[in-house]
Amino acid sequence: MKPAMETAAEENTEQSQERKVNSRAEMEIGRYHWMYPGSKNHQYRPVPTLGDRAGPLSSPGCFECCIKCLGGVPYASLVATILCFSGVALFCGCGHVALAGTVAILEQHFSTNTNDHALLSEVIQLMQYVIYGIASFFFLYGIILLAEGFYTTSAVKELHGEFKTTACGRCISGMFVFLTYVLGVAWLGVFGFSAVPVFMFYNIWSTCEVIKSPQTNGTSGVEQICVDVRQYGIIPWNAFPGKICGSALENICNTNEFYMSYHLFIVACAGAGATVIALLIYMMATTYNYAVLKFKSREDCCTKF
Repeated sequence: MKPAMETAAEENTEQSQERKVNSRAEMEIGRYHWMYPGSKNHQYRPVPTLGDRAGPLSSPGCFECCIKCLGGVPYASLVATILCFSGVALFCGCGHVALAGTVAILEQHFSTNTNDHALLSEVIQLMQYVIYGIASFFFLYGIILLAEGFYTTSAVKELHGEFKTTACGRCISGMFVFLTYVLGVAWLGVFGFSAVPVFMFYNIWSTCEVIKSPQTNGTSGVEQICVDVRQYGIIPWNAFPGKICGSALENICNTNEFYMSYHLFIVACAGAGATVIALLIYMMATTYNYAVLKFKSREDCCTKF
């Protein structure tokens, strides 16, 4: 056992050492304030030890943020938008040029009288203006559906968060579902209608191939192989000549107007088919998102009570 005097002396020594350490720290802080006057209002906090520091994976980095952003992208709506823009562009662009080439072929070879195909020219001109309207409408509609897909996808991803759906938002989503279904049915008709000129040009092309075949080439029966476009109803029955046979028909198939119009109609039909597929994808995406939003609204109503 140490005497009480020695114990008191040791305690005084430890206290004096602590005062020296504190005084040194205060002197260093005062010297720092004198050198940097603007730092007087700063609050000094103890430096965290290695155990107190957060690990590198505890806070979200650039990779985690990118993954989170990619998780909120409506990939179905994005693919449908790209497919819809491509299909509508092919249908409208190629269809417009192909219709102009068809009018040139009819005027030069099948209907020399302007009055016979005046109605057809007006209908084709009207269809070209309709093509302009279709292209503009689907450009805006595709952007709106893509934005609606981003909205509904964010709602789906945050089912357990603070996201709240409104009756107006659900009504707008339901309206897009109904409108997309109507447009899908309408484009099925457009796709079927765009196959009609392909069928007509294919018949003319196949007839020309028969004329070029070795079995009929050089024989007198070539002039009896004819194509009558009046049977398709695009020009009246009193149109002259209305029917082309033999070598004259072969010359039509070798023209640039026929070649370009035939292939452009094929591409336009393919574009219409791509648009139908895009609208089908839109139907599935919008229907699913609307169903999830409706389910979430019911869940929110139940949690309130």
